[in-house]
Amino acid sequence: MPYDFAWLDLVAFVWFIAGWTGFTIIQDHLMSGRRMVNQHLKVIRRHWMERMLERDNRIMDSQLLGHTMHSCTFFASTNMLVLAGLVGSFGAIEHAHDLVLSLSFTVKTSRQLFEIKMVTLVAIFTFGFFKFTWALRQYNYCCALIGAAPLPPLPPEDLRPTADTIAQALTLAIAALNGGMRAYYFALAVLAWIVGPILFMLATTAVIVVLTRRQAFSPTEKVIRVQMARLERSQSTKPQ
Repeated sequence: MPYDFAWLDLVAFVWFIAGWTGFTIIQDHLMSGRRMVNQHLKVIRRHWMERMLERDNRIMDSQLLGHTMHSCTFFASTNMLVLAGLVGSFGAIEHAHDLVLSLSFTVKTSRQLFEIKMVTLVAIFTFGFFKFTWALRQYNYCCALIGAAPLPPLPPEDLRPTADTIAQALTLAIAALNGGMRAYYFALAVLAWIVGPILFMLATTAVIVVLTRRQAFSPTEKVIRVQMARLERSQSTKPQ
């Protein structure tokens, strides 16, 4: 352990881990049925898959799925570039350390502590890379499910369960994609650790606040919630 690894650094790091883990658990597992964008989209994806199963021509559905796969591929490629840059920086770690020390607003740290901060960034982007590649694999599984979907007309007792299954598979893929994108946000918080542990804690808190606002209190959430409610009402009044 570096000699200058102060208790404030430990507190900031624990706050970071607890914030990221807690936000992920709450967002992905404990907020079922609550007013959140991701929860609304689970319902909308089910409606999407129901409409897909009612169509003879599913080119539009494959294009929409391909668009999200391209987004995932873009983030995975960008993640690899960032990871390569971080790993390459270890070849000039002493120069990078001197450069950071020369800044007037950074806390002076030993090279060992600076290396720990850089390794933390590498670990985060490595985690993000695994999330993005796992999301891509799950998208491929979704493609197989959509390709094997029965042609219309489907009996009502088969339509809903089939749509639920495909929508759940798509939701799992998107959850992995969201996990990778979340790593980008929290990597910015770790970057603030180079300036100091207090800013590290503030940046972690800011990331959580921003993500929570976008999920629960943004105009986008309101628009999606209204449309989800409209779709649910139309289904409840639809003759069986």
